[in-house]
Order: sequence, then C-alpha cells, then structure tokens
Amino acid sequence: MSKVELTPQTMLIPLPAVMVTSQIKGQKPNIITISWIGIVNSEPPMLSISIQPKRFSYNIVKETGQFVVNLTGEKNLHAADFCGNRSGREYDKFKELNLTPVPAKFVAAPLIKECPINLECIVKSSMLLGTHEMFVAEIVAVHADGELMDENGRPDIDKIKPLVYCTSAREYRGGLTKILAKYGQAAGKKEKPS
Repeated sequence: MSKVELTPQTMLIPLPAVMVTSQIKGQKPNIITISWIGIVNSEPPMLSISIQPKRFSYNIVKETGQFVVNLTGEKNLHAADFCGNRSGREYDKFKELNLTPVPAKFVAAPLIKECPINLECIVKSSMLLGTHEMFVAEIVAVHADGELMDENGRPDIDKIKPLVYCTSAREYRGGLTKILAKYGQAAGKKEKPS
C-alpha cells in the first residue's frame, strides 16, 4: 500500500469530545465542546485544552484560570454538538439542554451531572499558538458516576461508551468498546496487579 502525502493538518484521530464548563462568579455558567484536549503530565495530573480567542468561553477561562472538563458518552451526543455550535453569548446552554449544574469542590465552574466523568482544573500556564490559545491546567479533583465504575474502581468503558470526534471527517463516533489487548500484552509483558 502506498502512502499519499497530505498538507499539514490536525489529523490526530479520534479525539475525545468533551464539554468544558467555565463561569465568572455571579454570571451564568457556559459550556463549550472541545476536542483540542490532551493529557500532558502524570504527577501532578495535568491536561491541556485549546480555545480560539473568538469563542465566548475563552475570556471566561482566561479571566478565572479555571474550568471543568466533562467527559462525554454517546448519550451526550446532542448536547456536545449543540454546545460546540451555539454561542454562550446567545444561549444559556444548561437551560436549553436541560442539563444539571452541580457545584464543584475547588473551582467556580459547575460539573455537568449528565456527563460520566468530571475533572476540575486550575490553569497553570497558557500560550497563544496561532488560531488557539493552549491552557495547561492541573486536575485538582475528579468526579465519576459510581454506576459507571468497574469492580476495580476504574471507569467502565463499556458502560460509558465514550464519544469521540474525528477531525478529518468532521463527525462524532462511538463504539470504542472492543478490547484488542491489555497494556503491555502486545510487548509480551504481564499486567501488574493493581
């Protein structure tokens, strides 16, 4: 099979489709759907999100230095798509979508009850890269729906049915439930007991 050379582009697929909440004290919370997200450090646990400065959530995150990443499952498809395509300048997305804001433990932004996992984050640094500003944040609290955990206290992927976004096709996908191998299995390593 021969390779075809393409122009440089954001073809890292799939990416998680997450709903990020942010809020300035005394104002309504907002939700933006983001796929420009990734883990950047283990200890302390940190992630990055990238937001275009023209987006409504950008100034909220820039001013407050905090947000909540709400991981999505297939059941969140409509809400995720709506929040990525409607501006918080014109819509109260919690009201429009009948979503339930839940107070966070450390940050002003609420968790979304209907999302399976919620990560409270505090920004440590940011960098304007071109079209987006990348915010690197420490994960200071994690909340998960108890019924979506497995017997080892880990998220059960089969129950969550993660929602992902494929940038090249501009579409959402599900079905990430087929297990191909355990970590290290392909390299001939045995998994250490947890």
